[in-house]
Amino acid sequence: MINDSINNDSLRKLRYILNYSDAQMIETFALGKLEVKRKEVSSWLKSEGDADYLLCDDCHFCAFLDGLIIARRGPPANEGDSQVVKSNIKLSNNIILRKLMIAFTLKSDDILKLLELADFRLSKNELSAFFRKKEHRNYRECKDQVLRNFLHGLQVELCSKG
Repeated sequence: MINDSINNDSLRKLRYILNYSDAQMIETFALGKLEVKRKEVSSWLKSEGDADYLLCDDCHFCAFLDGLIIARRGPPANEGDSQVVKSNIKLSNNIILRKLMIAFTLKSDDILKLLELADFRLSKNELSAFFRKKEHRNYRECKDQVLRNFLHGLQVELCSKG
């Protein structure tokens, strides 16, 4: 099961990669159908040792990821398809990776290249196992290390472009 601090780490990393201001972060959450205050965003971005640090729960991080998809790809073709944030959502690294894949319009080969930029090797079969249904016999849980290396590779790729 994912640790909520991974949400904070990922949120911090994505803000850095995208060079988002507080206002852009708040706007991205709003696109994901969740209103947040600057103080909340600031608390989620602080380090764990800080007195004002606040865990970013799955509901909030999911809203940010959904907003990121809309910000980068546009709204769903059918507004009725838009998901409402559920307070009981349970994010896994598999879901986070899938949402980031959608937001950044990546294919499997792109993800493998990003992982290689972080000096992390994964086969195409191992990667595809992350995107299978949980009930599938070849399903595999995406570990924190894979997600962190993916984000590092994304940072290397996007920050080197400009």
